[in-house]
Amino acid sequence: MSHNKKELRTKYKALRQTVTANQAEQMSIAIANKLIAFPIWNKTYFHIFLPIVEHNEVDTELILHLLSGKDKEIIISRADFATRKMTHYLLTDNTKIKKNQYNIPEPIDGLEVPSSKIDVVFVPLLAFDQKGHRVGYGKGFYDKFLSECKTDTIKIGLSFFEAETTIEDIFESDIALDYCVTPLKVYTF
Repeated sequence: MSHNKKELRTKYKALRQTVTANQAEQMSIAIANKLIAFPIWNKTYFHIFLPIVEHNEVDTELILHLLSGKDKEIIISRADFATRKMTHYLLTDNTKIKKNQYNIPEPIDGLEVPSSKIDVVFVPLLAFDQKGHRVGYGKGFYDKFLSECKTDTIKIGLSFFEAETTIEDIFESDIALDYCVTPLKVYTF
């Protein structure tokens, strides 16, 4: 079945609300475990999102542990809602994190990293389809950010739910994922 982004946003926001804290934790562990076998660990710069707990997003804490255990450079962002741009910072022991008005945990400041340096991006999403197209919250932050990355940057979506068949209203500017990882399987696009 195919749906438009608006329908999918509504559907998956509601679905997320049905996930208990315990289920979210178990599913996040399953997703992190699947990443261990990925062909990405020779890369250096990894961009990761910090979850909005209130929205039941995939908990990336275990992925953070994986990355720091492998001595990777970890990058997190701050979003400017006026310009729809993200600024990326190296995550270090000194990084101070504060929630913004949308409950998104963000770095206050730090060493800035250009998008062009990033090798791997873990992408948050509400829904995705079998071609690797994603539906986010509709603010366009990740579309803009991914368009600034290198062409060979590996884009990995993380989702509690499985793929939809087709998302109807895909734009030319929408950048598809290379992979999407769910608790049950790995999709390669």
